[in-house]
Amino acid sequence: MKEEIIALVSEVLEVPKEKINEKTNLVSDLDVESLDLVDLIAAFETKYQIEIADKDIKKLQTIGDIIKYIESKNV
Repeated sequence: MKEEIIALVSEVLEVPKEKINEKTNLVSDLDVESLDLVDLIAAFETKYQIEIADKDIKKLQTIGDIIKYIESKNV
């Protein structure tokens, strides 16, 4: 799942996969802005058939946070 998520982030944000790992911070490392984040959340919701609550979005700071969150929803 980790590789899938990294590939999706790479695709949506148009960033090379090599620049993304579990410790990558969305804002400080990838310069993600609010519109980018909306696109990213929509992509995760579509791909994994989950709903990410607005209150949870603030908790998703790193790629690792996203992986853990999606894994917890796909039990």
